[in-house]
Amino acid sequence: MRADPHAARFAVLHDAAEALLDELAERYTVDRRESKELLGPADALVRMERLMPRTPAAAPLAVAFTEAPGLALRLGRWWVETLPMCACEVCDEDPSRLVEVLRTQASALVEGGLWERVRRGVGGSWFESRLIGDGINARRDGPLTRGDAREARRSGFAAAVQWAPWPHRATNLSGSGSEKG
Repeated sequence: MRADPHAARFAVLHDAAEALLDELAERYTVDRRESKELLGPADALVRMERLMPRTPAAAPLAVAFTEAPGLALRLGRWWVETLPMCACEVCDEDPSRLVEVLRTQASALVEGGLWERVRRGVGGSWFESRLIGDGINARRDGPLTRGDAREARRSGFAAAVQWAPWPHRATNLSGSGSEKG
């Protein structure tokens, strides 16, 4: 199968995600993990980079680097953003706008702007997510399997969980020990 030459313009997303991951790993106290994973049952393995804050109260961030080229951004437990949604010439998504979306959503997450919860309904359980930050105020929801809903409630998501801001990395201002100024 040949690559779509129009879709190649989205390669900038991979560079932007790499730069963002590097910046966040340098600025915040997180563990960075790389793996190969399936995004879905019919998908090929993709490279996945995760930033896991060293405090359990802060939500993780994961970026899957897809072959299209594109990204799948996961914030916390359920927030997922596919960039681009469609790489075709007709949809004509703007790569620079998508880089802005990536940075805006990541910034809202690290500032503690993500909350998530599970709601029970007549037809089953649903997740609800809300992401609030500079340039974003968005909500998402969707169905959960019984097993996923049960596991989420056991993990404390029956009530709304507002993820904490990411802890900043301690900076060493000088090599001479502690100084007060």
